[in-house]
Amino acid sequence: MDEQALLGLNPNADADFRQRALAYFEQLKISQDAWQVCAEALAQSIYSDDHIKFFCFQVLEHQVKFKYSELTEVQQQLIRETLITWLQAQMLNPQPEKTFIRNKAAQVFALLFVTEYLTKWPKFFFDILSVVDLNPRGVDMYLRILMAVDAELVDRDVVHTSEASYYYALIFVLKFKKYLCFNYRRRFAERLFFFIFFFPPYGNSALESLGDLDPKAEARRNTLLKDTMREQCIPSLVESWYQILQNYQYNNSELTCQCLEVVGAYVSWIDLSLIANERFINMLLGHMSVEVLREEACDCLFEIVNKGMDPIDKTKLVESLCQVLQSAGLFSIDQEDDVDFLARFSKLVNGMGQALIASWTKLIKSGDMKSAQDALQAIEAKVSLMLQLLIHEDDDISSNIIGFCYDYLHILKQASMPDFSLTVFGDIICFDFLSALSDQQKANVEAIMLAVMKKLTYDEEYNFENEGEDEAMFVEYRKQLKLLLDRLAQVSPELLLASVRRVFNTTLQNWQTTRFMEVEVAIRLLYMLAEALPVSHGAHFSGDVTKATALQDMMRTLVTSGVSAYQHTSVTLEFFETVVRYEKFFAVEPQHIPTVLMAFLDHRGLRHSSPKVRSRTAYLFSRFVKSLNKQMNPFIEDVLNRIQDLLELSPPENGYQALLSSDDQLFIYETAGVLIVNSEYSAERKQALMRNLLTPLMEKFKVLLEKLMMAQDEDRQMALADCLNHAVGFASRTSKAFSNKQTVKQCGCSEVYLDCLQTFLPALSCPLQKEVLRSGVRTFLHRMIICLEEEVLPFIPSASEHMLKDCEAKDLQEFIPLINQITAKFKTQVSPFLQQMFMPLLHAIFEVLLLPAEDNDQSAALEKQMLRRSYFAFLQTVTGSGMSEVIANQGAENVERVLFTVIQGAVDYPDPIAQKTCFIILSKLVELWGGKDGPVGFADFVYKHIVPACFLAPLKQTFDLADAQTVLGPECIQYLQQEYLPSLQVAPEIIQEFCQALQQPDAKVFKNYLKVFFQRAKP
Repeated sequence: MDEQALLGLNPNADADFRQRALAYFEQLKISQDAWQVCAEALAQSIYSDDHIKFFCFQVLEHQVKFKYSELTEVQQQLIRETLITWLQAQMLNPQPEKTFIRNKAAQVFALLFVTEYLTKWPKFFFDILSVVDLNPRGVDMYLRILMAVDAELVDRDVVHTSEASYYYALIFVLKFKKYLCFNYRRRFAERLFFFIFFFPPYGNSALESLGDLDPKAEARRNTLLKDTMREQCIPSLVESWYQILQNYQYNNSELTCQCLEVVGAYVSWIDLSLIANERFINMLLGHMSVEVLREEACDCLFEIVNKGMDPIDKTKLVESLCQVLQSAGLFSIDQEDDVDFLARFSKLVNGMGQALIASWTKLIKSGDMKSAQDALQAIEAKVSLMLQLLIHEDDDISSNIIGFCYDYLHILKQASMPDFSLTVFGDIICFDFLSALSDQQKANVEAIMLAVMKKLTYDEEYNFENEGEDEAMFVEYRKQLKLLLDRLAQVSPELLLASVRRVFNTTLQNWQTTRFMEVEVAIRLLYMLAEALPVSHGAHFSGDVTKATALQDMMRTLVTSGVSAYQHTSVTLEFFETVVRYEKFFAVEPQHIPTVLMAFLDHRGLRHSSPKVRSRTAYLFSRFVKSLNKQMNPFIEDVLNRIQDLLELSPPENGYQALLSSDDQLFIYETAGVLIVNSEYSAERKQALMRNLLTPLMEKFKVLLEKLMMAQDEDRQMALADCLNHAVGFASRTSKAFSNKQTVKQCGCSEVYLDCLQTFLPALSCPLQKEVLRSGVRTFLHRMIICLEEEVLPFIPSASEHMLKDCEAKDLQEFIPLINQITAKFKTQVSPFLQQMFMPLLHAIFEVLLLPAEDNDQSAALEKQMLRRSYFAFLQTVTGSGMSEVIANQGAENVERVLFTVIQGAVDYPDPIAQKTCFIILSKLVELWGGKDGPVGFADFVYKHIVPACFLAPLKQTFDLADAQTVLGPECIQYLQQEYLPSLQVAPEIIQEFCQALQQPDAKVFKNYLKVFFQRAKP
């Protein structure tokens, strides 16, 4: 082998050597016999370098995966002998191979297994067992091979398709993180991580070699392999596992854990009786008392419990396991300090609980009420243990039991259904299931409720200003707890309401001396009630008097207690979130609006020291003002004055750090617009207020545009352009306040926005930072077309002319929707404008589409594809808006060119979206121009080009016959029968059949026939 190239395999090698190693690997992959060199190197232990050994296994892996069928019988036998020889050597080597090499070897063994087991190597496992016997190193490899085989046959985490290597790397990294978080299957995660990140020269190629087998064919193959294994070798394998466990349980914990992992993996698809028997279960239960084995034993028992079986047998199995575990003291959670084990144990208890619930459900459905009652008693007996795990301070342990808890609450609903009582909440009829439950079940429900409330609480270590992975995990955990709370509300809404009210009132009475996490969770619980309790259209404060009174009291306490001044961001944010969630409270008690408005506007909200609070509050303030509508009238001008400084445009040169980001300012501008538009002021007053709002923007825009024109430094140009874009965006955002009931014209604001247009449009002629400026002005024009309607039309020609100058694919792609909007809205009103700019626009499009591009430049190809779609969408809009004369009046040569581009789009481009659009255009043109009044020569064009297109397109291999978009008139029949179809060498009987189908009155029949026709006609 190329020794110099092999140097690049070392992770510490420089980039040149790594590149050479990668090139060498690619060379060996395509070589006919290079794999034999690698096989010899492995069999004879020629190299001691770990990276070279790994490399050799990779070459063999590629050969087995992709080229095995090309090998002769002798060559295939050589690969088998190489692997067996290497395996034999492992028992004699003074030191074991590195873990990542053993794992790669196991993968190659597994690939050879799935290739040869059914045909040439039926004694695969027996041959391996005869080599390894009970030698520790041999057993290690045997177990790794078993796990690799399971990964090939069953493991749903392994994606067996030829996706991009990045996708695999991402999956593996996510798995690695998951295993780290839960301290789970570390060895598997470590070897995956090591492989991806420490072998980059050939990692991508190896990742790709995960396979490209068709998923359905692979599933059939795997099923056949598993069926054959069950018949021929599984009992022997199970016996070998028992012998390994028996021999090594006291002196080699690592091998024992590996074997337990194998048992857990295989139990899902082998005969459960082979494992769920006295000798195996007793051994596994014994392992539960051994500290180094109990985590893997837990996982193994979980897999056994999770296996599908008869509900009565499952209940007996779970109960027998529980009795032994309880007698061993494992149910005494408070005496256990090992959180890693408890996380596994919680998962096991969750599995047992859900298995019992599944059995209960099946027994209820089958009508076996006695056995169902036994199962329910078994479930109830586990609730105490479930509660201990749910309330545990470690969130991983608590999270693992939530599934059992959730399902238990569900069966309480079902178990109590015959004796339910009714409660009316607003317009919603609810079942109060609690009244039908036993005292113990009621106590369980309350205990779960208290546990959820406690576990929702943040801990001291939560980093609110710089949230990382731990914080993200807690957020997800909170979402799980919310689902439990919602389920609790279904079982007993009264109990939940009463419990939350008690916690809320107690906490807010002394919020000044209470820890932030307790205050936050009290408000959070009130917030959660909004979704947990059933209401109609958010009417929390009407209907059921008890519920409405309780919520109203809590909201009154919230806004009057002064808790909004609490000095912690979590409490502040929860206050504002809850106020907005219960906005209908202020319709009932509007006297509290000023208090809340001041909280939004001062240091507690928009002027808070935390950027995170300011940002979120800007959004919530906008929602709050919108929801109050007319109730804001007494406060409009005061609010507008107080937010004045927050509306200022911050030029890049002043160095002042604004309180709000430009994105946050968008919400403030929208809020200001809503206040003005929804006010009860006269049109004149609204116009004056809107002018006061937008004039500072227009004045600064003019100044900044002049500065941009003179700026030399590119960074300064970009900063100025961004600021100009923000100004346009702010003005555009204010227009969202208008509606059909409150139009720009009715509010007297047309003149203000026309002034904005005149101010912003000169930016289109600026030669600097065109993309940014055009984008902002284009968005503003979109809004003005909606708001100003016909008044915007005088500005369109000039704006279009500027936007078509020196434009690129993306510019055109974004400009065309503007023209489409104008065309669809104003139709014949803009016909003269469209006729004038039609060909200039098309010339700009064609010019960009004809620009040369690199063959492998996927970005350029995608841009052209999107532009082509936009072009066809434009033609569709023109024809669909009844303005086909715009095309017809462009001159015969231009019309023909346009028509041929549509034909080309329908037939030649493998883009289903563009094809569909093109056929819609052609169909519309045939409808409009197909008669006597159509353009000269169009009828001939239909027969010579449109009709053939309807056949040529479906005959393409890339055409989706399930999505054909052809519409042909019956007048084509003679042309098809006598001229066109014979020219395609279609058989006379098929032509006759087709023409008869074409005359069917039922379009559905013809459409179904078309699929058959094209399938038969395809080459």
